Amino acid sequence: MVVVAQKIVSKSEGRVVSLAGIEPSEQALEIAGDDEDPRRIEVILREAARVVRVRPPLVIAETTHGFICASAGVDASNAPEPEMLVLLPHDPDASAKGIRDRIRKLTGREVAVLVTDSFGRPWRQGTTDVAIGAAGVHVLLDLKGRRDRTGYELHATTIAVADELAGAAELAMGKLDGIPAAVVRGVDAAGAGRARDLVMPTERDLFR
Repeated sequence: MVVVAQKIVSKSEGRVVSLAGIEPSEQALEIAGDDEDPRRIEVILREAARVVRVRPPLVIAETTHGFICASAGVDASNAPEPEMLVLLPHDPDASAKGIRDRIRKLTGREVAVLVTDSFGRPWRQGTTDVAIGAAGVHVLLDLKGRRDRTGYELHATTIAVADELAGAAELAMGKLDGIPAAVVRGVDAAGAGRARDLVMPTERDLFR
C-alpha cells in the first residue's frame, strides 16, 4: 500500500490559490475580526458546502466531499509559496485511483493507495491523519455478528481500517519532514472501498 499526503496530491492537481486575488466578503470580514486575514476566511467559505460552527476566527465546515473539519480543509502549511493556500482535491477517491493506475502502468504492480489528511476529533486533543481518498483497499471492517473469545456477539463494531493505516503512515511521513508518501507492508486490506464510505451520513442524507 502507498499512502500519499493530501498536500502533494492537491499541489499536483493545481488545487492552490493565491491570496493576492481574493476579495473578502462581509461575512469573511466579520469572522476574521482584527486577528485573522479575511482573505483566508473567504477561501474557506468558498470551499464550504455548509458552515457548521464559527468561533472567530475558527470555522468548522462541511466540505463538498461531506467531510466536517476545520477550515473546510484549507491550509497554509506546506504551501508552494507564502501568501498561498492549499485546498483539498476535488475528488480524493479519484485522485487515489489515478495514482494507483499510474503505479500499475509504470511498474506492473497492484498496490492499494490512500490519500490522507490531518483531522481533529470531537472531544479529543490533537490531530491524526485519516483517509480522504482510497483505491484498492477496504476502508471499513464490519465485525457485527462475530463473536469474541467468550462467545459475546458483537453488535455495533466497525473498524475504520483506512483511517488506522493513515495514522500509522503519518508517523513515518511526519508533518515537517518533507516526506510526501509512505509504503505500508504486511496488511491484508485489499478491496474496493472508497474513503467516502467513511463519512457518516447526515440526517438530511438519510431522508433524501
